[in-house]
Amino acid sequence: MNDTQPLVRVENLVKHFPITRGIVVQRTVGAVRAVDGVSFTIDHGETLGLVGESGCGKTTAGRTILGLYPATAGAVEIAGLDVLTARGATLLALRRKAQMIFQDPFGSLNPRWTVNAIISEPLRVHRLCKTEKERAERVKELMELVGLSPRLINRFPHEFSGGQRQRIGVARALASDPLFIVCDEPISALDVSIQAQVVNLLEDLQGRFTLTYLFIAHDLSMVRHICDRVAVMYLGKIVELAEKDELYDHPRHPYTQALLSAVPVPDPRAERQRQRIILEGDVPSPAHPPPGCRFSTRCAVAKERCFVEEPPFRDIGGGHYLACHE
Repeated sequence: MNDTQPLVRVENLVKHFPITRGIVVQRTVGAVRAVDGVSFTIDHGETLGLVGESGCGKTTAGRTILGLYPATAGAVEIAGLDVLTARGATLLALRRKAQMIFQDPFGSLNPRWTVNAIISEPLRVHRLCKTEKERAERVKELMELVGLSPRLINRFPHEFSGGQRQRIGVARALASDPLFIVCDEPISALDVSIQAQVVNLLEDLQGRFTLTYLFIAHDLSMVRHICDRVAVMYLGKIVELAEKDELYDHPRHPYTQALLSAVPVPDPRAERQRQRIILEGDVPSPAHPPPGCRFSTRCAVAKERCFVEEPPFRDIGGGHYLACHE
């Protein structure tokens, strides 16, 4: 694939989960609109951050992009492969090119498998090593790569700390030599002292292997540190997307402004002087989103138009995208 073209292309991605009633005969009575028309691209070697409140659809978007959830509508292309129609050999090729680091380092590893079995599984599935000995040597190389001692190769997940388990997850993701990795809040379940180590590891690996990341997170300070561009998601839609410095220094959407106002500032004097934006009300149900702008029910500057007309997601200049009537 030509490196001048985006490695990942997502267009109008939709993922709805049907709401059913009945025990013997089930009938669909609605749908949870977890992801409702998301579009973006990610270039080779780039890290795109995806941020937003819990329940806004970030994780669902990441899993649907990789094909772990079947999409309701839209198009996803990774390294020239169509994710939504991939079957057989094409799906296997896609699985090798695109991997995921899961949020929960405790639940994402099989407790009955050793580290050797966990990390070597992608090597076996994709037939990247000819013999068992060759696979074991490759597993040891991957363990050293993520900062784990190869002597621990025959231990089970419960014998490791949370940070070590997440490193095992990173090694498993790297085993197939992927181009693209979805990092689904990879540090949120870890101690603060360990979070920086894992983020530094991801950055080092990206520089060494020219990896491309979709980095899903809550920590806006960490997102600014690791990401090149940032997309802000609210109730299934991306409301703003821009280069990280542009987004953090000149946020245009009221929701983005409210999120950034909650980020702590290390300067006590500046912290006392800045204005915190407090959002009123609760996030609407994704099963019954409000008409017009999704954020209109909590927006302090919403106009009459915002309650009836959905704002288009448009480029307002310099690669800064915004979905707001302003």
